[in-house]
Amino acid sequence: MHDNNLHKHGYDLLLLSESFPALKSHFITKEDGHISIDFTDPDAVLALNTALLKEHYGVQNWELPVDYLSPPIPSRVDYILHLADLVGEKNITGLDIGTGANMIYPILGTAIFNWKMVGSEVDEDSYAFAKALQEKISMPKSRKISNIALRFQEDRGSILKGIIKPQELYDFTMCNPPFYASEEEARKANQRKNKNLGYESRNRNFAGKSHELWCNGGEALFVKRLIKESADFQSQVGWFTSLISRKENLPKLEKQLKKMKTTYKIIPMNSGNKKSRLLVWKFDR
Repeated sequence: MHDNNLHKHGYDLLLLSESFPALKSHFITKEDGHISIDFTDPDAVLALNTALLKEHYGVQNWELPVDYLSPPIPSRVDYILHLADLVGEKNITGLDIGTGANMIYPILGTAIFNWKMVGSEVDEDSYAFAKALQEKISMPKSRKISNIALRFQEDRGSILKGIIKPQELYDFTMCNPPFYASEEEARKANQRKNKNLGYESRNRNFAGKSHELWCNGGEALFVKRLIKESADFQSQVGWFTSLISRKENLPKLEKQLKKMKTTYKIIPMNSGNKKSRLLVWKFDR
């Protein structure tokens, strides 16, 4: 985890429950006597995330509809911090591709660094909820929720086209692409994971709607499309970036980046036992 991540040493659940008392109802006592929560329970994870946003980032009234993805805050903070290493902290403008109903990256970018953020979304229900959520959320006095602009992607065949407007300039784009290639793949992975955890009847611990979890071709094809389309916006974006969950997807993506004559690098990212990486690239101008 990033050295500047507030959550690299874990959570103070008692402190968090003072900010968000509903978290207490999800407390469990482990065999060693320590208090924890059931991380396979989506409601418990949602309560934890709400408490983290309120206590550490001053974000009030964050919520999610039932069955939507509740993103783990520490790993989302890590992405933001790595971007700051890449582009700096002040006077930054970024684009979050597929911001979702949770709108978490624009919220964190604004709450931590006061960045100006655009969040794009292709799903109508997620976009509508994010718009409503923006009206409810409050930030610390030095931060402005109005720094976030939400845009609906009307063309499902495009990622950046129709979102990045002529003459606009961005320091970065960011993306957490759908992981799975199909609903069946997501279901089987869910079964394996829950079996290993001893909860064979449970749903995915972070829940999630179909468009949040899978897309045609999965992560590899989505990012390949993004790389190809990024060439059309090379004069308007400093760094293009995307999370890559599967290490085996990197060779084909690197091949594409070399073919398009980009400068790129791969940044390792670890959160608990989960290993990921951040793929970043730019065009030499």
